[in-house]
Amino acid sequence: MSQRQVLQVFEQYQKARTQFVQMVAELATRPQNIETLQNAGVMSLLRPLLLDVVPTIQQTAALALGRLANYNGDLAEAVVKGDILPQLVYSLAEQNRFYKKAAAFVLRAVGKHSPQLAQAIVDCGALDTLVICLEDFDPGVKEAAAWALGYIARHNAELSQAVVDAGAVPLLVLCIQEPEIALKRIAASALSDISKHSPELAQTVVDVGAIAHLAQMILNPDSKLKRQVLSALSQIAKHSVDLAEMVVEAEIFPVVLTCLKDKDDYVKKNASTLIREIAKHTPELSQLIVNTGGVAAVTDCIGSCKGNIRLPGIMMLGYVAAHSENLAMAVIVSKAVPQLSVCLSEEPEDHIKAAAAWALGQIGRHTPEHARAVAVTNTLPVLLSLYMSTESSEDLQTKSKKAIKSILQKCTYLPALEPFLYDAPPNILKHVVGQFSKVLPHDSKARRLFVTSGGLKKVQEIKAGPGSLLQEYINSINSCYPEEIVRYYSPGYSDALLQRVDSYQPLAN
Repeated sequence: MSQRQVLQVFEQYQKARTQFVQMVAELATRPQNIETLQNAGVMSLLRPLLLDVVPTIQQTAALALGRLANYNGDLAEAVVKGDILPQLVYSLAEQNRFYKKAAAFVLRAVGKHSPQLAQAIVDCGALDTLVICLEDFDPGVKEAAAWALGYIARHNAELSQAVVDAGAVPLLVLCIQEPEIALKRIAASALSDISKHSPELAQTVVDVGAIAHLAQMILNPDSKLKRQVLSALSQIAKHSVDLAEMVVEAEIFPVVLTCLKDKDDYVKKNASTLIREIAKHTPELSQLIVNTGGVAAVTDCIGSCKGNIRLPGIMMLGYVAAHSENLAMAVIVSKAVPQLSVCLSEEPEDHIKAAAAWALGQIGRHTPEHARAVAVTNTLPVLLSLYMSTESSEDLQTKSKKAIKSILQKCTYLPALEPFLYDAPPNILKHVVGQFSKVLPHDSKARRLFVTSGGLKKVQEIKAGPGSLLQEYINSINSCYPEEIVRYYSPGYSDALLQRVDSYQPLAN
């Protein structure tokens, strides 16, 4: 065989390998092909091609493996069991930027599915190599490495700590300062994933100056970057008062409030989440949010969106109101109560209704004035129907019940209470009658209205155990009226009158 023929054989072999990996990489983009590729043993065929002498074949083989591993946990596990990871890690340090991106993609695709698969990546020594890639000259390599590190860190505190111990955090903070938007996004996302598990991990991110750089990007025009920046700041602020104060000290207010009007719903949601995570810690932090117009802005935001986008804002209003009477009044003044009532009535999801019920309870539980502000929006009957509905989730029933009780125990606005005399179950009725027993002795106009509206008659029909708290309340109400009036409205009184008519003998003329 001539030298020319030998070269032709090698060229054909190289062409066939190239066509094979390109075809597999292409087929792996379509979910319907995955099972067939798996059954054909494609993993074992791709593995040797990672060591191919031709760089483009290596890169395409890695890309194909990444697409397969990305599809589901079983295929990702097959990559681990096929002993492919050590080869990827070795090549990651040695090869060109195209291969590095493809190899990092495989590591990310494997690591995203479960803590066990992410641990397998850690165990094969990938973290040190990925961290080295964060210093690569090529922004695409940095991005691929940051993405893989974030996917490993997001599972749990142990994996996140491993990423920190490998030295990733200072380099990720440098990455968010790079000009490329895509790199900024992924680095911010990775910092968020590291921060979320514990105060200690969040502190490692804070210690290398991340907050200041993240805060500067809140007004970046790129919506996807804003999402990640707001998420990272939220994950830092949520852990403790100190961390929340550090985020506030980066002068995020009132700048962050502009994000509540963003055209991107997830920017709105993440901005609301950040404000919620700050507000929950102390009355002082909540007061700062009130002073910058944050409560009014969040209320407007809730009105401009639907579903889960509303949820953090609803909870934020509840947290602010829970701290004190004054803060709850600030929530009322910001017209949040009607907006929360709308969420309670309109939202189809029980967990959002439950959050709205909880928030309304936190607003109304302080004083009669607070309770009235909730009661006049006709919220109490809605809460009662949600509590009594068999279709409501257990959590929604519990939160509705707690909200009703806490509002009723302060409510002296009798027109809102009266319907409850007819509809409420015994455990709620007790609180309603208790409120009437507090108000009626001191309000003559209310006493008269209670008779003419049928309230007094209804109270006489309530069956209460002798010596019970409910009976005490009823006795207290009855003592507000002349005995003959109470007797007149008592069950059976009309029958007794008729019997007296029947037995009455008129005097003969």
